[in-house]
Amino acid sequence: MTQAWLVLTRPDGRDVAAPSEAQMAAALADVYGGKVIASDGGPGSAVLRFGYDDGLMYEMEVSTGGAVRFAEWSDRDCEIALASPRTMTVAAQADALQLWRLMAQRQVAKIRNQPWRDD
Repeated sequence: MTQAWLVLTRPDGRDVAAPSEAQMAAALADVYGGKVIASDGGPGSAVLRFGYDDGLMYEMEVSTGGAVRFAEWSDRDCEIALASPRTMTVAAQADALQLWRLMAQRQVAKIRNQPWRDD
């Protein structure tokens, strides 16, 4: 039987398996508060990933300034992209948390229907 999983990579790089909504909100607070800087000096970010043991993986990265990137992969190793990454800017932390809630609920169709940029 296929098992679903959910992992949050916090701005400090630590992974949290099956994060609570409070843990997701705290990570976004760090990102939106500008408390994190990437190792290359760029904006810091946090990433929420979900997928299935035998295949598909989805990831949504939120960076300082509200830049959001959503990617779909054939597997956890990110070998084959199933679509070009989608991007948008989300000004409000609460809106980013709502996107992550959709991720946690595995609502891929609703995520795809968001107002992504045409890059």
